[in-house]
Amino acid sequence: MPFQPAARVASFGASVFTEITELAARHQAIDLSTGFPNTDGPAIAKAAVNAAIEAGHNQYALSHGVRELRQAVAAHARRFYQQVVNPETEITITNGAAEALHSIADGLINPGDEVIIFEPFYEVYAPNVLMAGGRPRFVPLRPPDWRFDPDELATAFNKQTRAILVNTPHNPTGKVFSRVELEMIAGLCQQWNVFAITDEVYEHIVFDGIEHVRLAQLPGMAERTLTVSSLSKTFSFTGWRIGWVIGPPDLTAAVRLAHQFVLDCSATPLQYGAAAVLATEKNYYHHLAADYQAKRDYLAAALAEVGLEVSLPAGAYFIMAGIKSLGFDDDFAFCKYLAAEVGVAAIPPSAFYSAPHKSLGQSYVRFAFCKTMDTLERARERLLKIKNR
Repeated sequence: MPFQPAARVASFGASVFTEITELAARHQAIDLSTGFPNTDGPAIAKAAVNAAIEAGHNQYALSHGVRELRQAVAAHARRFYQQVVNPETEITITNGAAEALHSIADGLINPGDEVIIFEPFYEVYAPNVLMAGGRPRFVPLRPPDWRFDPDELATAFNKQTRAILVNTPHNPTGKVFSRVELEMIAGLCQQWNVFAITDEVYEHIVFDGIEHVRLAQLPGMAERTLTVSSLSKTFSFTGWRIGWVIGPPDLTAAVRLAHQFVLDCSATPLQYGAAAVLATEKNYYHHLAADYQAKRDYLAAALAEVGLEVSLPAGAYFIMAGIKSLGFDDDFAFCKYLAAEVGVAAIPPSAFYSAPHKSLGQSYVRFAFCKTMDTLERARERLLKIKNR
């Protein structure tokens, strides 16, 4: 008799990324589905890793991270957000943002606690809450402008609410939560004594002069916010798995209790590389956003050219495109057609919704533009086949 999965994971299906990646490989499709760049990160980081290896930094580090990286994260927070953070008691280095979110849930969510999550959502959010014994409570961002209903959000808060998770800039919609929206969220957190988790891995990828605001910057929120970010998106080192959590000492202590038993530490030499690259000149961050904005505009024009309804993102590196104009109302069916007949892979975003709200995503697909211009140009050539279908 075969062994069965534990009850806490038995309801989970295979990741949509696995399904679409296999589909893309089968049809040799250009992959605009996955959110990792096909370019390498800055040389300064790689040089620092090599130097760390040669210097003998090859053994276990402290579970919560090497001091040099924690100090670099603190300096980054002060430099860009005027946050004063203690690297000894308020910063934890993690195995990417995903492990940070997992350790937050394990360290702070009790069975029966509710966690408010905006949807569509990055696919690890709900499983992390469920594995900790909590209950996700979903509030939809409604197309075409991806706004939430203030009354719907207020109704989601109750005596069982333990936390709210805010992803800004947002994957997959590209929404950047405004200061007014964040102030509304902050007020509800304080009213209900709820802590906030912010996933800000796309913090430096914002367009058209829009400001990225940290929830922790708002009055009364520094003491109740855990800010998560990572090396992956800003520096194109998605495989290094270096992330961090910034938060007040009480929340940080709880995260560290869980984190220390999830893994011993993140890779020691890579932490030194991360510390080096975080101190890079501000020009890097400016050019990063400008480069991605040019790629956004190019892909948006290519998608519109073939009849897709483009929702132009304010941040991150994804475009949500409506497919109804092409006669489709099923995102999975369209993605299968796109890979097999057109030779381009995209993600069906209904996978990022709870069951009651899947219909909100079924008439869209998500394209990633974190690729070289050559890749995007080749994708455009293939997308033109849609016009002749």
